[in-house]
Amino acid sequence: MAISLTQQEKLILKTVNIPPRPQALLQFSEEAKQPEPNITKISDILQSDVAISAAILQVVNSAAFRRSREIESIEQAVMILGLKRLIPLVKAVALKSSVDLPPALGDFWETQSEIGQHASIICNRINRPALANHAYMLGLFHGVGIPILCQHFDDYQSVLDKAQSDGWTEASQFEFAQYHTSHGTIGALLAQQWRLPKIVINVIYYQHDVDGILTSGELDSLGNDLLSILKIARHKTYLSTNPVSEQNPEWQVIKDDVMDYLEMSDEELDELWGE
Repeated sequence: MAISLTQQEKLILKTVNIPPRPQALLQFSEEAKQPEPNITKISDILQSDVAISAAILQVVNSAAFRRSREIESIEQAVMILGLKRLIPLVKAVALKSSVDLPPALGDFWETQSEIGQHASIICNRINRPALANHAYMLGLFHGVGIPILCQHFDDYQSVLDKAQSDGWTEASQFEFAQYHTSHGTIGALLAQQWRLPKIVINVIYYQHDVDGILTSGELDSLGNDLLSILKIARHKTYLSTNPVSEQNPEWQVIKDDVMDYLEMSDEELDELWGE
């Protein structure tokens, strides 16, 4: 799938600042592509960036990875997780350390991290363990276009207010009407520039185009799986951050489609949150 841009979006993108990949990530990616990657060299590269190495250790010791023993060093993380699991994780934490947050989004990464952890756990509980790494990365960065647009447009708070009251499905339409682009498009372009997995890019792009998306063929089966997992993870996070709210507007729009796609009952959905 190619990201489709209107002429207005192309003009806007000339002035929007999409952060480049940090040097440590470039070096890591090059070494990881070698026929026989040097684990010691990879560890040294990651440790050279304090923000990235600290974030990696924080993530690998989180509930999403459920390690019985704490991982204390980057070299341990590389050896225990292996490159296949480490590559998407490194890209994720590098991106997080590269995107500045405006004051209006002070708890943004905490919320995104919670969504990512829920998404990873859900994969295991609905028998999609192979998707756990991508689901975590998707959960963490599907909204990365929000802080970028918030920095670019002085009145973006109106979109955040709309999302708070009506949910992001409605707010994304308002966002496009106001600015002729969306955080989904900006996020997908950033993910593409950072060479995130294509399936993650696609789901970021379509995350709020939910009308019939699970049956339209725009996403393949893995994309539909990830989108469904993302929506459930977002709902779970909404419930934990809005305990007195009776309804989640965004979830109400997509709930039936997600439940039908996953062939899941309300009781089975409730059981996902069991320990």
